[in-house]
Amino acid sequence: MPPQIPHPDPGTPDTRGPLRYIWWLARSQPWRVLRGSLLGTAWMAGLALRPYLIAKAVDDGLRARDQRALLFWGLAIVVAGVVQAWLGVLRHRTTNFIREDATARSAAVLLRHLSRVGAVLSRKLAAGEVATVGGADIGNTSYVLTITGPGVGAVVAYALVAVVLWTISPLLALCILLGVPLIVAVMGPMLRRLDRVETVYRHRLGLLTARAGDIVAGLRVLAGVGGRGLFARRYADRSRELLAEGYRVGAVSSWIRALTHALPGLFLAVVVWLAARMAADGDITVGQLVAVYGYVAVLAVPVWFLLDGSYQLIRGRVAARRIVALLNLAPDDVGDSDHAAVPAPPHPAELRDPVTGLTVPPGRMFGVAATDPAEATALADRLGRYVVSEATWGGQRLTGMPLAEVRSRILVADHDAYLFAGTLRDVLRIRDDLNDGALRAAVRTASADDVVEALPDGFDTELDNRARRLSGGQRQRVRLARALLAEPEVLILLDPTSAVDAHTEARIAERLRAARAGRTTLLLSTSPLLLGYADTVAYLAGGRVVATGTHAELLEREPGYRALVARDGGAPAPDAGDVATTRGPGEVEEVLR
Repeated sequence: MPPQIPHPDPGTPDTRGPLRYIWWLARSQPWRVLRGSLLGTAWMAGLALRPYLIAKAVDDGLRARDQRALLFWGLAIVVAGVVQAWLGVLRHRTTNFIREDATARSAAVLLRHLSRVGAVLSRKLAAGEVATVGGADIGNTSYVLTITGPGVGAVVAYALVAVVLWTISPLLALCILLGVPLIVAVMGPMLRRLDRVETVYRHRLGLLTARAGDIVAGLRVLAGVGGRGLFARRYADRSRELLAEGYRVGAVSSWIRALTHALPGLFLAVVVWLAARMAADGDITVGQLVAVYGYVAVLAVPVWFLLDGSYQLIRGRVAARRIVALLNLAPDDVGDSDHAAVPAPPHPAELRDPVTGLTVPPGRMFGVAATDPAEATALADRLGRYVVSEATWGGQRLTGMPLAEVRSRILVADHDAYLFAGTLRDVLRIRDDLNDGALRAAVRTASADDVVEALPDGFDTELDNRARRLSGGQRQRVRLARALLAEPEVLILLDPTSAVDAHTEARIAERLRAARAGRTTLLLSTSPLLLGYADTVAYLAGGRVVATGTHAELLEREPGYRALVARDGGAPAPDAGDVATTRGPGEVEEVLR
């Protein structure tokens, strides 16, 4: 039986603010929230009923020496306790359902939005921020909804106790009516301070999580080049800074927790003292004194719920603010994909980028060596139509063409693209019509034969997310094979061999040229081994193409190009697992610089 999705359509969240988002979560399950409120109200009101029954048992049974009345009111107290316990179970169960529903709905909304944002996510938000929002922040936001039942019940019980006490003594009722708002006013400044420090702490925690993820992802490379200690020290420094910030959050939280218990206790002790003085003066009966004590003891529960709810609301608002910020993250506008202004070229055509002045002829292997890697990435985004630009294809603007057709014919393959869990065959088989022969051909072109042979079950070997059991170079070759299997008309490769050794890189360059013969392939790399197999190479410096020619021609006449690719040629990047054994101390020092 396939697993059921809690919310196939989670709805459209209200992202105009954190409180509006929380209110949207509550409105998304109105009947459950209403049931929780009714059960919470009944449970809280039941707490106030027992002091009344005890007072009747004292006055009508004990003081009047009426055994039948005492037995009747005693049984009523027992029945009330059983009903109260049953209501408590239902209330707690309902609030758990409310929290879990809100958690699942927030997760579904975030997952749907992240899939829509796509490539822009990694450029605008760190991975650690996303992980923190998807974990702790969703939980903290959902926990706010658990106060809907007890919160409403606490207000009703507070009002009910005040009315009952008014029938006994208006003075005691006024103390209750004025005292609770006074307690909330005292707690207000500390709650606002918690809002500030919690916001800073959550932001820094996200940054530190991102740094930890970066270190873990490149741990083997860092160990190989001797940089593990340096990054570990930097991480430790940031951890100590976050620890200090955490202490500040803990200090405020501890004071709020302490005052949440101390202030209501102190206030209610004053009310009991006043009631005792009134009983001693004969203004109220002994039974009424017992009832007042019971009411005051019961009132501690709704007061605690109100104060604790305020604390959870502050934490939830901080968390919801971060969720809303992520949901308001808009993908880059890449043009109207439903109403294309111009058709895509019917045949292979040249790509042109006016920003850099680059023109890529069809059916050729074209290399681009950029002095700044960010310029190469931006170029790939423009030619792949991941941003709105003036880039053209066949003389027409890419932005005006049908997006689906552009995506099917132009593929931008990042060397660090995500690998999902599954068998190696599932990872590579991006189309249903691909057979094992096609997989083996692509694997050979990517020089990943040894990767398949080293796995215990070959193509049927299970890989986890990101294929962590493979080395960096192995993962990169798997990604290249997957890109080749797409067989796009235009293939844009971003540093496809940055994590492999020179011998493997040479094989990939030779086989790639043969496999892509007659189709457009754009290599964005500074590797001389790759560029040497390109028909034409463009040298990109300062955001513009300053020279074009073959690799050999540019080496001869362009000093800047020669210096750029010679750095790769002198220290080729080996497979991640073999860095330490292939580089000497001098090269390690150069890499760290």
